[in-house]
Amino acid sequence: MTDNVHGKVVVITGASSGLGAATARHLTKLGAKVVMGARRLDRLHTLASELGLPDTAIVKTDVTKAVEVQQLVDRAVQLHGRIDVMLNNAGLMPHSLLELGKIEDWDRMIDVNLRGVLYGIAAALPHMKAQKSGHIINVSSVAGHKVRPGSAVYAATKIAVRMLSEGLRQEVKPYNIRTTIISPGAVESELPQSITDANVAAGVQKFYEAHAIPASNFAHIVAFAINQPAEVDINEILFRPTSQEL
Repeated sequence: MTDNVHGKVVVITGASSGLGAATARHLTKLGAKVVMGARRLDRLHTLASELGLPDTAIVKTDVTKAVEVQQLVDRAVQLHGRIDVMLNNAGLMPHSLLELGKIEDWDRMIDVNLRGVLYGIAAALPHMKAQKSGHIINVSSVAGHKVRPGSAVYAATKIAVRMLSEGLRQEVKPYNIRTTIISPGAVESELPQSITDANVAAGVQKFYEAHAIPASNFAHIVAFAINQPAEVDINEILFRPTSQEL
């Protein structure tokens, strides 16, 4: 196995918990230079201390604000002179039936799940084009492949991430940039806590308790994609817990 993770400069959004925090832990152990962004700065401080990272490696980042995502990426370049991997991980999953008209939840999902990814691409791409190298990893979901009642808007944002990522893949070929879509099933995270409909939340929580696998599994998949030889571009990974039927 090659060792293409060590020394890579990796920017992670949504790094204060769940998939993002687990990935920061794993990649740091593998020798990556991780720069983390999230809204909850206190949690980032705690995680940075755990990982032995300086406070300069964390940036308070709301991915719905393009300027804050830009500041996160710029921090990585200021610290390390480059950005090798952009992991657009931040996401929300407030499931509800469309008939309930939870417009605020819909807007939040579009802002975080789709605009947040776009802002990450916009911030990282100029640096990667100049380097003629880089890797953009966008987090979709099993819901980006299969929709169920209550998940229509969430699934729509995740399908959009897949289409956006495929378009990006084709556009960045002249710049030697790799792109990967990771579509997880039930993985331990705070996603179920973003659900505002009590009935739906109870059902999703029960499902996660029965099936969800540790976030470290997601982290290992991120490392797998990064670790491929430079001439190998892993474009999409769809994975579920073995017990998950949906």
